[in-house]
Amino acid sequence: MLAALGEVIATDRSSLDLADGAAIRRAVREARPELIVNAAAYTAVDRAESEQELAMQVNAVAPGLLAEEAKRLGALLVHYSTDYVFDGEKRTPYTEEDRPNPVSHYAHSKLEGERSIAAAGCRHLILRVSWVYGPRASNFYQAIARKAAAGEAMRMVDDQTSVPTPSSFVAEYTVAMLRKEASGLLHLVPSGSATRYEFAREVVAVTQSRSRVEPAATAEFPAPARRPVYSALDNRTAAALLGARLPHWKSVLGAVLLR
Repeated sequence: MLAALGEVIATDRSSLDLADGAAIRRAVREARPELIVNAAAYTAVDRAESEQELAMQVNAVAPGLLAEEAKRLGALLVHYSTDYVFDGEKRTPYTEEDRPNPVSHYAHSKLEGERSIAAAGCRHLILRVSWVYGPRASNFYQAIARKAAAGEAMRMVDDQTSVPTPSSFVAEYTVAMLRKEASGLLHLVPSGSATRYEFAREVVAVTQSRSRVEPAATAEFPAPARRPVYSALDNRTAAALLGARLPHWKSVLGAVLLR
């Protein structure tokens, strides 16, 4: 989708290691872009508890270096952050004005990434997203879809709430934001919210699967890292900028399932 805005120079982990600061600076200086989109991150939430230095390097130091290079070039930096920067103590959707309070090292490293970008003083657009999923790569949607296709029973956590967000939604609305010349910090998620149990039930219903979905408590699945029990993001600022209400998570799920 970014190709609609101009020539795209893409890198992957094999061609650019975000733990290598010199490589980051070299790649940006060779490309001399007008727009930098950082869609990479250390996302292994539990492993980040034991790989804290690496998580901080990729999620905090690397974005700061990109921001410094963007500042030098006068480029715009687009960076993705997470709903996990909040502690989950609130019970209404978090706005951009709410104070972050991360409860895991992964979340802490993502918040430090936001701060390092702001401190660099470059033109930037930080988009917080949540529970990103898609038909490719490994994510919770893939696990649910496989079980639904096989008609297998599943137990899904019913005491964590956020906003399921397709990667295709993030890509589409990132371009929309850029066309509106958005900047600063925005929450970019569909409307509504759900638990993972509710999300799984919707996948089963839409696909007309025979799978039985039963609710479970987070405590039944011990993990090294804490997750916020409530981290739904308020998308009204983004909607106002775009001039239209953002679609509900159920409708964008349907679009993913039909692909």
